[in-house]
Amino acid sequence: MSWYEAAALIVGLVLALLGLGMPVAFAFFGVSIVGMLVFIGGHAGLAQLSANFSASITHFVFVPVPLFLLMGELFFHTKVAVRVFDAFDVMLGRLPGRLSYLTVAGGTVFAALSGTSMGNTAMMGSLLVPEMTRRGYKRYLSMGAILGTAGLAILIPPSSLAVILASLAKIDVGRLLIAGVVPGLVLAAFYAAFIYISIKVDPNAAPRYDPPQVSFGKRLRVFAINLLPMGLVVFGVIGTMLVGIATPSEASAFGVLGVLIVAALFRQLTWEAIWKSLEGTVRVSAMVLIIVMAATTFSQILALSGATNGIVAAVTKFDVAPMAIVCIMFGILLIMGCLMDQVSMMMITVPIFFPLIAALGLDPIWFGVIMLLTLEIAGITPPFGMGLFVMLGVSRGTTLAQVSAAAMPYVLLDVLLFVLLLLIPGIALWLPRIMQ
Repeated sequence: MSWYEAAALIVGLVLALLGLGMPVAFAFFGVSIVGMLVFIGGHAGLAQLSANFSASITHFVFVPVPLFLLMGELFFHTKVAVRVFDAFDVMLGRLPGRLSYLTVAGGTVFAALSGTSMGNTAMMGSLLVPEMTRRGYKRYLSMGAILGTAGLAILIPPSSLAVILASLAKIDVGRLLIAGVVPGLVLAAFYAAFIYISIKVDPNAAPRYDPPQVSFGKRLRVFAINLLPMGLVVFGVIGTMLVGIATPSEASAFGVLGVLIVAALFRQLTWEAIWKSLEGTVRVSAMVLIIVMAATTFSQILALSGATNGIVAAVTKFDVAPMAIVCIMFGILLIMGCLMDQVSMMMITVPIFFPLIAALGLDPIWFGVIMLLTLEIAGITPPFGMGLFVMLGVSRGTTLAQVSAAAMPYVLLDVLLFVLLLLIPGIALWLPRIMQ
């Protein structure tokens, strides 16, 4: 069987099973079983398959995944997130479009504390959408801002998707996590600038109202009591990795400990919150590790069939600029983002794209940031972006078309960041180089 026939068979089977509605992990497991029987054969293929399952997840690289998830769960269930949000609300005072800026500021902090875009969308949507709707905010400044900002959790560490991507692509987890910090902050600045320009052009997009006047002394107390401790938690995760004090696994443990201490100081740490956090962490961690098992075996099937090497050889023999090939990959990921979830995108493309990036002589950490950015876009791309459906759940009375339209300006800003990353790779690589 030629490499292109093997690639067509493997990828075609995956897409067919996903199209039939089979869960992601089971679809890839099924294709892996077929692949092992076809390309290795009989008992030997099944024995190799079972060996792959245990070998794929027994690595320290996966330790940050449950710890980052636990950190985010504790952040939400102890209600520390609401306290931080209220503190930002006081700090912003009477700024026009205050709630939209609050979304960007709060969402950026939450991204550095939760690591989950769906959780950020659900929390900010339930907290802010009713109030913004009541005050007459237009949808692209209410729902759109929440959808865009919630996706920063994919770029800014701790990001569970970044850990999974690094493990599948066999690149340094710590460097990829740190590489997302500056692009994430640049994207948050884009969102804030867009909100500022929108309000200047159309003041009715965010009608003015006068919240109670807050003295400078009270703002200072709010900052010191509610925001400064969370800044120390963020340093415990990002700063310790950046200065080389801790590995990603150790940094994730520091993050969990930090949230526990802050929640206890705020008197929000209850047994109920701990139990719910542990329950949510176990459920999601089990799902992630099952997906990793399926993805690792799928990568090996592509390699054994010759599909990976064949695709790399076929692409690199053409006289095409490497950046043009990266743009083509970006376009493919955007199209896939309209049709499937983020994990499926990673599982199909990582075994093909990263060997190709290595053959082109490009930095895999830089491309990893581009891929995380594309996964962020996929989360708010109609018709299957999961963030859109979460927003529909928390903002009743809206349609998928209305939510999608509200998200589109932020999708375009994400694409603008992609262009900047092509022109100035140092945006993603500056911090990892300092770390190294």
